[in-house]
Amino acid sequence: MEQDHTARNFRVIWLMLAATFVVILNETIMGVALRELMLDLNVDARAAQWLTTAFLLTMAIVIPITGFLLQRFHTRPIFITAMSLFSAGTLLAALAPNFEVLLGARVVQASGTAIMIPLLMTTIMTLVPVAQRGRTMGNVSIVISVAPAIGPTVSGIILNALSWRWMFWIVLPIALVMLVIGIRRVENVTEPERVPLDVTSVILSAFGFGGLIYGLSRIGESGPEDATAAEQASAAMPMVIALVVGALGLGLFVWRQLRLQRRDRALLDLRTFRSSNFSASIAVMVVSMAALFGTIILLPIFMQQVLGLEPVQAGLLLLPGGLLMGLLAPFVGRLYDRFGPKPLVIPGSIIVSAALWGFAMVNESTSPYYLLGAHLLLSLGLATLFTPLFTSALGSVNPHLYAHASATVGTVQQVAGAAGTALFVTIMSTMSATLSSEGASGAVAAAGGIQTAFVGGALISMLAIVGALFVRKPADAPVGMPPAH
Repeated sequence: MEQDHTARNFRVIWLMLAATFVVILNETIMGVALRELMLDLNVDARAAQWLTTAFLLTMAIVIPITGFLLQRFHTRPIFITAMSLFSAGTLLAALAPNFEVLLGARVVQASGTAIMIPLLMTTIMTLVPVAQRGRTMGNVSIVISVAPAIGPTVSGIILNALSWRWMFWIVLPIALVMLVIGIRRVENVTEPERVPLDVTSVILSAFGFGGLIYGLSRIGESGPEDATAAEQASAAMPMVIALVVGALGLGLFVWRQLRLQRRDRALLDLRTFRSSNFSASIAVMVVSMAALFGTIILLPIFMQQVLGLEPVQAGLLLLPGGLLMGLLAPFVGRLYDRFGPKPLVIPGSIIVSAALWGFAMVNESTSPYYLLGAHLLLSLGLATLFTPLFTSALGSVNPHLYAHASATVGTVQQVAGAAGTALFVTIMSTMSATLSSEGASGAVAAAGGIQTAFVGGALISMLAIVGALFVRKPADAPVGMPPAH
């Protein structure tokens, strides 16, 4: 009987890994395509980056609800719902007649992706013994690393011969196959509980996260340089209002969760943060994700607009770094099981910061091989960061809170990614516009804007080095225990 359960657990985990590969491939396939989309749909860089920001923002709003879903429903119907949403969004994106429909399709895709990632993490934490979690998370990283590696390359190859719509037409049949296999093979591995859904918390989280990300995306929109002070203040007002609404919404959301969790009714149970190790791991993850996503969206733009590379060339330059992460992942997992996170996350955070400072030195005459080397260095650092951070964070809480911990990790990860994307593109656009107004050529202005954004990312990354000092291997008795009834 034990052998039957082991085989079942192995099958469920690998089916979910395959599905996660598909949704992450979709998330990273857009980077190289942004320039083509901007030209085809007649939108600027600030609008085009919303195809990524809206995707991440939707995930940040939906992921908190997955804590409720994973407690309330069986594994199989949640998996089917997630892949059905993702497949429907992919079809809509392939058929999108304009930018607005494409943006809506990305939101539908993100709704499915938002469910899949916490479902995978919670399933692993439930089924895998503590002593093997590092190794298992390392195997997860192999799959998760290969998708980002292949995504830009596949996108570049497609765009070299076909339109951007084929990125979705190629992903769609893969998603449908995974859906059919899931319907036939995924089994229920968790026991649902009858927990209520707090609608007020859902609304507050939407206003909180949505307001903050929208406000961040509007930073720098103060009107043209020759505008009066009143006109600039008026142009900046939507940003101010959004940030205030976001801060208030997030504050009220946290306050409500603290009240509801006393009765085990919170949408996102924040008792996970009673673990200082969980908090430290989350902090490093937030800083790293903000820097990473901002860098990912700028690199293809720099390669194409400044260096004049073709999309396929830009994609191929990003391939070795992703493959390096995949190759290192199983070794990192084994090292975590043996030595814990400190020997990995401290050097990893330093390497990531060094790579971002390397990117901060780029200009219009930078060699593509320099970018390749810096990206390989960045990938090396990230390979030693993410597996230990995920494993340490999730392993630091009581099993009763696994679903909430997975949802929290996913939420802050996506919010940090969306904030990083919005801030980096805003800095780039603002500085590029300033340089253009001073008479700089297009390539010089774009290079200056991107270089300034990379400096911002490098400064942010230094905070991760400090946070890494406080990450440790989880104790045998995790904290965050629910109150006795």
